[in-house]
Amino acid sequence: MKKTDIIIIGQGPAGLSAAIYTARAGLKTMVLGCDPKVAGDYVIDNYFGFPESVTGKELIQLGCQHAQKFGAELRCEKVLGIHQDQAKGFVVKTDRSEVQARAIILATGVSRVRPGIGNISEFEGKGVSYCVSCDGFFYKKKKVIVLGEGVFAANQALELKNYTARISICTQGKKDNISKEYHDLLEKNQIPVLTEKITTLKGGAFLEKAIFSDGREEDVDGLFLAMGEASSLDFAYSLGVTTRGVFIEADHDQRTNVPGVFAAGDCVGRFLQISVAVGEGAIAGHSAITYLKKTNN
Repeated sequence: MKKTDIIIIGQGPAGLSAAIYTARAGLKTMVLGCDPKVAGDYVIDNYFGFPESVTGKELIQLGCQHAQKFGAELRCEKVLGIHQDQAKGFVVKTDRSEVQARAIILATGVSRVRPGIGNISEFEGKGVSYCVSCDGFFYKKKKVIVLGEGVFAANQALELKNYTARISICTQGKKDNISKEYHDLLEKNQIPVLTEKITTLKGGAFLEKAIFSDGREEDVDGLFLAMGEASSLDFAYSLGVTTRGVFIEADHDQRTNVPGVFAAGDCVGRFLQISVAVGEGAIAGHSAITYLKKTNN
């Protein structure tokens, strides 16, 4: 397993800004993630230093070049999960590899995808969960459905095999985007992939049934949401990071409640602007440098 000093999750303005600081300070820095939403061809005309405007794509390209200038390693890989290891470091699993780091900066924005189930909030904490690492234990030998259409959902379903064999994936009517490699693993573990859409849930004190768009009802004890790609909020749940709604709680130094985990940019829910994300990324990078210097002594 490859080791590095710090992993930054998210190649947007906050993540790249943090990488410039940590790499420049001599820390082995790895940035994971592909083109962020901001990296489009639309024009940005309120960013400091660009009076003639700049496109999001150009700005991200410049940020990548800047971070790489100081030695940051940029990888276009999808992060599937983060866990603390026994040495109080962190293991990050992607769709291609596993990497161990001493510190983490979360900077993936707030891209959580909602599943379109009208009464889902009624069963949150009563059968509906967003974190296999947190809640999988409570579903030993029970029937569960993972909601999602991609590799993130497949990875969550495979992790649930530690607790139960009664697992299926539902793409919620979306196109199946699970890679062949993960499809082979799902088949080997006898985890079927359903393409129907769940429209509503039923139960009393806890979840009991999922109702599909064709009227079919299926008994289910747990529903784990893993739509789209994993977000900062998904990582926060698995690490025990305090959240505020869909945002991560971070102090003025971008530190979370978990030592070694920092957060910056839209995922902390302040003023959702590129300039703010860049500033918070710089603060998170500086705080991570300070943290790693202290823990190295």
